[in-house]
Amino acid sequence: CLVRTDSGASKHEGISFVLFDMTTPGVTTKPIRLISGKSPFTETFFDNVRVEKNQVVGELHRGWTVAKYLLTHEREMIGSSGLLTGGAEPLANFARAIAEASGGVFPGTYLRSEIARFEIDEACLALTMDRARDETEAGAGLGAVSSMFKYYGTELNKRRFELRMALSGSDALHWDSRTAGVEALSRTWLRSKGNSIEGGTSEIQLNIIAKRLLGL
Repeated sequence: CLVRTDSGASKHEGISFVLFDMTTPGVTTKPIRLISGKSPFTETFFDNVRVEKNQVVGELHRGWTVAKYLLTHEREMIGSSGLLTGGAEPLANFARAIAEASGGVFPGTYLRSEIARFEIDEACLALTMDRARDETEAGAGLGAVSSMFKYYGTELNKRRFELRMALSGSDALHWDSRTAGVEALSRTWLRSKGNSIEGGTSEIQLNIIAKRLLGL
């Protein structure tokens, strides 16, 4: 938790980073139900919560420095949502399976072009992230570049699910999956919208990119 520990300091100073158990007296949560139907997030309330000073991470009043470091890595992680992970199916394979099921080549010229464009952009993101990781291992800091990955990766992931919805046609409208243990496409499509909010909205990332990377 980031807490104000010096009310007289500037907005980014006088903040401390503390850790404490969520079972600490005075801490309560209320689930936030998303449009996907799930509740992975909560509102968190603090009523006279007391935390020991030895639970401060880093220096007192210097918590924003810790938070920025964490945000850098969180944004890079979220940005990876634009790439295939966990054995996910490539978009072209998904389209090919639908075409084969209907007995021929997928007829939509526009959609075929969008799939090709998407896979090219996905490959570009993967190569750029690999290059940045190599530079980090060589001693360069990731810094504001993580905002670029977060923005592009999350927007790319939203495009992936928009295309999957378009390819699936009316079958995409099912709210409950017909396959046991598999989440309905409509729910995962709606969940992808949250990618551009969590970890800092796309608008925030664009501001950081403009200021820190482009010097505007």
